[in-house]
Amino acid sequence: MSSLPAITAPASNAASDRVPIANPPPCHVAIIMDGNGRWAQARSLPRIAGHRAGARAVRRTIEAALAHKVGWLTLYAFSSENWRRPRDEVSDLTALLRHYIKSEIAELAANGVRLRFIGEAGRFAPDIQASLADAERITAANTRLNLTIALSYGGRAEIIAAAKLIARAVAAGEINPGDIDEAAFSRRLFTADMPDPDLIIRTSGERRLSNFLLWQAAYAELIFLNVLWPDFGATHFAEALADYAGRERRFGARPA
Repeated sequence: MSSLPAITAPASNAASDRVPIANPPPCHVAIIMDGNGRWAQARSLPRIAGHRAGARAVRRTIEAALAHKVGWLTLYAFSSENWRRPRDEVSDLTALLRHYIKSEIAELAANGVRLRFIGEAGRFAPDIQASLADAERITAANTRLNLTIALSYGGRAEIIAAAKLIARAVAAGEINPGDIDEAAFSRRLFTADMPDPDLIIRTSGERRLSNFLLWQAAYAELIFLNVLWPDFGATHFAEALADYAGRERRFGARPA
């Protein structure tokens, strides 16, 4: 049984009745991975058990993205607000990150996955920063899937950082204020060389973006699933793509 929420069908009109909507597969899928803690709590397990199970769901999701030939996959793994969690949990999460990079990088590279990270990497310990840089370097030539992990990431902080870069460029005479447009601003975001997400999926039943890709999500299709992240798998990914295929994407324009 599908875990996708019920979708209200649009009012019938001649154009939609004659031509079924069939969007091409999304170029870029982004996922807010939520529900690790609740998954563990439901099983009377420590929270780290939920995070470990969530890491296994990451592997399944990467495999699903490869199978569906999705070119870009971005995963919200650690928000800037997550630093406020109890020290023990933050320590467990950073230890899991260390382990994940070391254990997965060879297989990701072998499968043609390019790995990159966005966010404030400088907040992590030096050894983690070095591992992140090594992972990006080792996989830099891969083109089958662009996998981006958002770590210590916050959409508002990203926008502020871009605004500061614009301000510095203006002060240095490198750009005129009148020349600042969406393209100029986008080039200064963490995602400067990435396409905006076509589809954003959030697990756990919550229905908000939680400071994720706020600028980039302007015209993304949103899907909220009731499944907890550690239970997310290939079937959920395929159902989300099928839902996306039936959406009418107008980008602010009226349908033809």
